[in-house]
Amino acid sequence: MLTSILVSGLGLGSMYGLVALGFHVTYAVSGTVNFAQGSVVTLGAVLAYALGVTLGWPMPAAIVLALAGCALFGLVVERALVRPFVARGSDAWLLATVAGGIVLDNTVLFTFGKEPRSLPSPLATKPVEILGTGIYPLQLVIPVVGIALAFAIRTVFRRTDLGRVLLAVAQNADAARLMGIDVRRTVACAFALSAVLAGIAGLLIAPLFSVSAELGTLFGIKAFAVAILGGIGSATGVILAGLLYGLVEAGVTATLGSTYTQLVVFSVIILALTLRPDGLLGRAAVNKV
Repeated sequence: MLTSILVSGLGLGSMYGLVALGFHVTYAVSGTVNFAQGSVVTLGAVLAYALGVTLGWPMPAAIVLALAGCALFGLVVERALVRPFVARGSDAWLLATVAGGIVLDNTVLFTFGKEPRSLPSPLATKPVEILGTGIYPLQLVIPVVGIALAFAIRTVFRRTDLGRVLLAVAQNADAARLMGIDVRRTVACAFALSAVLAGIAGLLIAPLFSVSAELGTLFGIKAFAVAILGGIGSATGVILAGLLYGLVEAGVTATLGSTYTQLVVFSVIILALTLRPDGLLGRAAVNKV
């Protein structure tokens, strides 16, 4: 049981952390987030299924185009649902992105249908036995990919020109604009990157959970909880919170049953935020006077 809890917990946790990292990226750069992030998880899985299974395209090509579709949706969200309201100093982008996610979910429901479908993967067909527990190879690949992508994003932010541009906009958008940085384009890139991260999460979990119009709904809510728990301004905190969340969720499910999972896990989150209001590695906002 312990092996199963560790493998499933780290797998789910890394996916929560990956989607939550998308929240971190947009928040760090623009001070906003895309509340349709969970719907993008669904979009990535559905596009890959439609292209790779329904149309019979080679799966690598289907995956690339699916992620491109996620990036495009991220750009649309930033341009149509976030930028106009931010420009007017309004917080209505909160509701606008939620509404955008609902529209996407219902579009998938009407076009894809209600029935869950299986996305084939050679890593999720035959389990292997590890310490007496049957585990799909994909369950071992998921945490490796999730953590690797998290470190890759961290490296991009710290050691590349794009990362320096993103950090410059995050620290002072007006100063970045005076230095010739296209702030709007940079923010748009952040939303596209955030959507790609969610799409990758959808592609990784789809072979284990099946593809459906509701795949990413609860996933997105949990990922946002992870982002807040870790301290949405800290990439390391977000990833750490995701792994801890996944382990707690897997442990509760294995010991108490799935009936109590959400009750216990979200109660733990409330307690954690009561003790650490700014998250595990978050910092309190500094008001300049």
